Amino acid sequence: MHQRAKDLIRELRLEPHPEGGYFREVFRSQHEVKPLDERSARSALTTIYFLLLKGQHSRWHRVASDEAWHFYEGDPLVVYWIDGQNGVHEEVLARDYPVCVVPAGCWQAAKPRGEYSLAGCTVGPGFDFQDFEMISPKSEALAQITGINAAFREFV
Repeated sequence: MHQRAKDLIRELRLEPHPEGGYFREVFRSQHEVKPLDERSARSALTTIYFLLLKGQHSRWHRVASDEAWHFYEGDPLVVYWIDGQNGVHEEVLARDYPVCVVPAGCWQAAKPRGEYSLAGCTVGPGFDFQDFEMISPKSEALAQITGINAAFREFV
């Protein structure tokens, strides 16, 4: 493991994330908002640190709210998402292009292009595990995603 990545895990007090990599929530708004769907009130905004190491990836998952990815340091981070019309989006986050937004409900995955990538993920309305779904290896959704690009199977 890259020494700087080890230092970040220790200094930022990062823990393993269920979708891969390491994370720590750093902000959860005390204010609540009511989403314009069937969900109950949520924190207005949440944000986490998210670190991926060489050989790691963020598994395909989706969140019921918009998610902004912010690049902080390390090697470029590739963020993929599939929109409602099966359009594939690929953003490479780095110092010269540090932010992208994955719309609510889109399947998304990410991987570093090097030793490590430190990013932040901000969700609004705020993240709640009730609004989070990780793709199942035998799901129709995964079959659809790998039908678009067979290489996307690596993110399971």
